[in-house]
Amino acid sequence: MNWDKYFLGIAKAVSKKSHCLSVKRGCIIVRDRQILSAGYNGPPRGYPNCDDIYSECPRKTLNFKSGEGLYICPSAHAEANAIVQAARNGASVNGSTLYCNFKQKPCRECSKIIINSGIIKIVTMGNPVKYDENGLTGEDILNTCEINVVNGELNV
Repeated sequence: MNWDKYFLGIAKAVSKKSHCLSVKRGCIIVRDRQILSAGYNGPPRGYPNCDDIYSECPRKTLNFKSGEGLYICPSAHAEANAIVQAARNGASVNGSTLYCNFKQKPCRECSKIIINSGIIKIVTMGNPVKYDENGLTGEDILNTCEINVVNGELNV
């Protein structure tokens, strides 16, 4: 097993901690083959998980598509939570790689956070596709800042 598949498997395991009623996502941040941090999509510490409050995702109930209606969602994305967790523990992520258990490229907001944190590469599961479609996208920002986003399943 190559390193990308190994770390993607760990990101997938991390995603299982998510309490999201819509989709479970996980990320890990790695430098020099060492895991620096992990994060999954979920609300801030101390805020109730959606599955503690609702039986169904409120965004799905209101027919929002993926990435829409986020103003009613208390959760942060897995990418942001992994970066914040590293900062909380005093670990620099500068020069690291972000492994994500999903195919989408990070959203616009996560892309900005990823770039400013110093992460230099993103590895996804499958061919990376756009998360957001309207206006300036996360993909646009990542491309302009020359952040490499690759399909980890192809790297053998």
